[in-house]
Amino acid sequence: MARPRTSVPGGRPSTGEGSLRFVVPGVLLAAAALGWWWSVQMADDMTAMSRFPVEMPGMDGMPGMAAHEAMSLGAFMLAWLAMMTAMMFPAIVPVVKLYGRAAAAGRVAPLPFFVLGYIAVWTSVGLPAYLAWRELMEPIDQGRAWAGRLAGTVLLAAAAWQLTPLKSVCLRHCRSPMGFFMRFGKAVSRPWGALRMGGTHGLYCLGCCWALMAVLVALGAMNLAWMLALAILIALEKNAPAGQRIAQVAAAVFVAVGLLLIVRPETITTLT
Repeated sequence: MARPRTSVPGGRPSTGEGSLRFVVPGVLLAAAALGWWWSVQMADDMTAMSRFPVEMPGMDGMPGMAAHEAMSLGAFMLAWLAMMTAMMFPAIVPVVKLYGRAAAAGRVAPLPFFVLGYIAVWTSVGLPAYLAWRELMEPIDQGRAWAGRLAGTVLLAAAAWQLTPLKSVCLRHCRSPMGFFMRFGKAVSRPWGALRMGGTHGLYCLGCCWALMAVLVALGAMNLAWMLALAILIALEKNAPAGQRIAQVAAAVFVAVGLLLIVRPETITTLT
């Protein structure tokens, strides 16, 4: 019986490892594309329903409720997961490829356990995002001054976070995770260890990006333009050679937009 090809130091990669170069990025990008498609559908539905409010059962005598009032926690969490998949998966392709090579060689648990640990972290953030979204979407739609100033304050806070040493630590980890992988040792060969490793990596990713997600919620969680802009920023911060510099430039942009919203809060209707 022919033995499977294995990679050797300095030699050609095995057939399995070679296929990972294309399969893993392809699967992640396909998942991201599905996430973008679902996010576009949700955004379109939200826009249509907000223009034509509907009466909800048990709300006799009350004005029609907009779509964001009608969306359940479950529906929002599904939309949030789609959004996080769309925004985050392109940025983590290098990390997942690194883990995938180890999984193909049989040194760690299968790749899905690692990815599920990562997804669990971002899914858990959906609950506070939902609560904030329920409170903010109507004021944002109506262009209330306090909502504009709150969004401006969130942007200024995000700008400050972009420049903190802790952000830099998290960003360095995301850009060069090899040392982090080695700390888990043999534990990652078991599914629970792979889940924990994926979750820990997700926490570093959250450390990089939580302020950007706060900006997204403050400007409307279903805003596709901001989703796209922040997704590009996340991918460049983590993968571009000048990622640290890009994060600093983003901070300057956040300051400018944040000050604009604080001085002229009605601008939020234009930005969203």
